[in-house]
Amino acid sequence: MDLVLDAADRHLLTPYVYPASWPEGEPCRQLLSLFVITNLGALALYLLFGTLSYYFIFDHELQKHPQFLENQVRREITYALRSLPWISVPTVALFFAEVRGYSKLYDNIEDSPYGWSGVFLSMLSFLFFTDMGIYWIHRALHHKLLYKRFHKPHHLWKIATPFASHAFHPVDGFMQSLPYHIYPFLFPLHKVTYLGLYIFVNVWTISIHDGDYRVPRLLRHVINGSAHHTDHHLYFDYNYGQYFTLWDKIGGSYKSPTAFEGKGPHDYLRKLQQK
Repeated sequence: MDLVLDAADRHLLTPYVYPASWPEGEPCRQLLSLFVITNLGALALYLLFGTLSYYFIFDHELQKHPQFLENQVRREITYALRSLPWISVPTVALFFAEVRGYSKLYDNIEDSPYGWSGVFLSMLSFLFFTDMGIYWIHRALHHKLLYKRFHKPHHLWKIATPFASHAFHPVDGFMQSLPYHIYPFLFPLHKVTYLGLYIFVNVWTISIHDGDYRVPRLLRHVINGSAHHTDHHLYFDYNYGQYFTLWDKIGGSYKSPTAFEGKGPHDYLRKLQQK
C-alpha cells in the first residue's frame, strides 16, 4: 500500500491537500491518507466491477426468481456502502503496519531469493493460503454463536447479484478479508504483485455472486465459481471456499452445484414459465 500512498503524496496530497509543513512520513498523516485512499479504492472497485458485472454478465432473468427480494439491488448497494467505511478501519491499521515496514513486502524482483519464479510461486501460495483461511473463517461464521449476529445479513440475498459481493456486516467483511492482509506479514511478496492480487480478490468476490455458472467442464469440481457459491446462499451449509473446492472436500462440506445437475435457479425459472 505504500506504493499507492507514495503516488498519492507525489501527485495530489503534498502539492494540493496537505500543508508543506506536514511531513509525508508523519504517522497521523499516513493514517488519515490511508483511510481516505482505502475507502475510495474499495468504493471504486466495488461500484466499477459490480456495475460492469451486473449489466454485462449477470442474468437479469434471475430477478424473476421467487427468492429475489423486492428492491434487492438497491438494498445490496446500500448495505455495502454503509459497511465499507467500518471494514476499512481495521484494514487501515494493517495497511499502516505495512507502510511502516513491518511486513515482508519487497520492492524489487532482485530482493527475492528466487527471482521471477519466487514471484510466481508467491502468487500461487497466496491463493492457496487465503483460500484455506477464508474457508475456516467462513465456516466459523456459520456457527450458531456468530451466524445470526454477523453473517446472516449476507445470506439475506438467496439469489445474489454482483452487488451482494460486498454487502457484509463489517465484522464479517473484515474477518473474511483477514487472510489477504495476514499473508504479507508471514511470507515475502512483491508489492506490485500484492496490489494486483488485492484487485483480483475483489473482482473474484464479485464474480462468484454474478449468477454466471459457466466453468470449463474439467474444472467444474475444482474451481469454486458462481454455481457453487449460489448453492451456498441457497442451502447454507455447503461450499464455503473462495477459489477452490479443495477445503470443502477435505472438510466434508462440498456440494456439487445444482446448476450443473439441471436443478439450479435458471432451471427452476424455466419450470415456472412452463406452468
